[in-house]
Amino acid sequence: MVRLPLTPADVERGQRLGALLRRARGDRSMLETALDARVSPETLRKIESGRVATPAFPTIAAIADVLGLSLDEVWAEISRPDVTTRNGLAS
Repeated sequence: MVRLPLTPADVERGQRLGALLRRARGDRSMLETALDARVSPETLRKIESGRVATPAFPTIAAIADVLGLSLDEVWAEISRPDVTTRNGLAS
């Protein structure tokens, strides 16, 4: 399967997703969260850092479940426009 290059919007969504997961995780360890979600700690680290901007849906669903986030909350957060980008300023 050929993977298309990420658009700037994809990258921004990935960064917002990572920030949301970090906030929701709070003081909980990355290792504990990853193991509870049945994903590797490395996968969670890459998602939280924005290195994986378009993770698989089941991965996000599992992490969101462990963190007590609804998928509606996740979607609302990652699909909102970034005000600084819209105004032409760097984030």
